[in-house]
Amino acid sequence: MHRTRMVRLSAAAALATALLVSGCGTSTPHHQADKPAEVSAAAAGPYRGTELDPPFTKPDLVLTGTDGKQFDLREETAGKTTLVFFGYTNCPDVCPTTMGDISAALSKQPAAVRDNVRVVFVTTDPERDTPKSLGKWLAAFGENFTGMSGDLEKVKKAALSLGISVEDPKKHHDGTVTSDHGAQVAAFLPGDDKAHVVYTSGTTTDDFAHDLPLLAKNTS
Repeated sequence: MHRTRMVRLSAAAALATALLVSGCGTSTPHHQADKPAEVSAAAAGPYRGTELDPPFTKPDLVLTGTDGKQFDLREETAGKTTLVFFGYTNCPDVCPTTMGDISAALSKQPAAVRDNVRVVFVTTDPERDTPKSLGKWLAAFGENFTGMSGDLEKVKKAALSLGISVEDPKKHHDGTVTSDHGAQVAAFLPGDDKAHVVYTSGTTTDDFAHDLPLLAKNTS
């Protein structure tokens, strides 16, 4: 029998972790007006991802969807297994890799699972990731993927409520732009629309493929 293990991250530790796993540029910690939500891990369960105790409430986030229309995260994904990720399309590594791993994992699932899963990519670089360009980029990963673009302050607040740090994009002397962000994927279950599991950078396609049927069945 597994002994319950509670791991509480201070605001500073949570921020440092998010920066270390961002993979989309380098940065140094700076003062935050708010702090990331505390992340606690529950006893080992059926998932390969980290179970959250207590689970996180789905952010009240309304931005523009890839079709150019208003997209209400809570309303549009209610009752669906929803994987939420914060990143940007010009990311050189972790963003396309994570989306690719989830896409590959979904391709291995029966229709009953695929039809119940939504993947929402919230851009941390709304100036360049317009709804149209974001939609074109996500289309390569499959019909389960959609995106949200808009007010960065709203994005940062929503991410912080899930223990994920997002920083303002940085323009460099060579003209490149980087956007530092946490690489976690928050998985919301269809039964209560809360995030019960989080996946960190390095989660494999096999890990996602193992957990997707459990998430779709609302196992917690």
